Amino acid sequence: MRKLRSYVLPFAIVMGLLFHRHFVYLSEVTPYLIFTILLLNNVAVDMKKLRVTMLDVWIMLFQAVVSLGSYFIAKGLGAGELVAQGILGGVLCPVAASSVVIATILGANRETVTTYTIVGNLMVAVVAPVYFSFIGTLQELPLFQSMWLIFRRVAPTIALPFFVALFLQHFAPKVNAFLCRYKGYSFYLWAAALTVTLGQTIDFMFLNGREELDSILILGAASVFFCIVQFAVGKWLGGKYGDRVAGGQLLGQKNSAMGIWIANTYLLPLASVFPALYSIWQNLFNSWQIWRKDHQKLSI
Repeated sequence: MRKLRSYVLPFAIVMGLLFHRHFVYLSEVTPYLIFTILLLNNVAVDMKKLRVTMLDVWIMLFQAVVSLGSYFIAKGLGAGELVAQGILGGVLCPVAASSVVIATILGANRETVTTYTIVGNLMVAVVAPVYFSFIGTLQELPLFQSMWLIFRRVAPTIALPFFVALFLQHFAPKVNAFLCRYKGYSFYLWAAALTVTLGQTIDFMFLNGREELDSILILGAASVFFCIVQFAVGKWLGGKYGDRVAGGQLLGQKNSAMGIWIANTYLLPLASVFPALYSIWQNLFNSWQIWRKDHQKLSI
């Protein structure tokens, strides 16, 4: 199975492209897949080892500062509101809940990735409403109502698996041990979630992509640029704190479904093109990383 897993993500992208119309009807399945993925990961984590470190702080600062700074830089360069909003939402977009799957395959510390998956998503739930109080289409929305909107999306898939795993470790260790045996299946569940999400994304682009074509091309180029920058900066920061792989995945791998929802809720809807295309680049890069990792193991 290890030989095949580097091809799973490209296969998911192709399936999403070919059958995008059908995956639109499976949108309600994705949260349950993400919940299961995180639960299988969290039961394998020693909760006592979860600590917020300076790596977490620097990644949060990068997302918060660079997203807003890029918005004003894009506006200053005359890129237009659509492009500026797309970059803002794409850079601020929280880390993918399933990043722990890829990160641990690549050799990252499971506790490090799990910690930021929780605190990074909570950070976005606080920071994003502040930004959207003066940027976007719902500036009149009260701050706490805006925060609640995002937290309501984050909590069931991010916080609930954490607390369920915490309960099992303390009060049902046999059930926890049973679930631990199946943590390896989280990768394939993630591939299924990715296929559905990409299918929805591609369908949206087919339906709406003919509008604002110039802006969409700029957003596409920007998504490639920021994908490279965020993985590179993340790996550099991770190297400073002893986990280069974790840093790269935590800053570079985004929750594209959440990014698309943020754009559709708070920003100009076509701003979602940025996280939509970003999800393709990040998953192609992740496929290459997994292929290289497996190839190195086979060569030893």
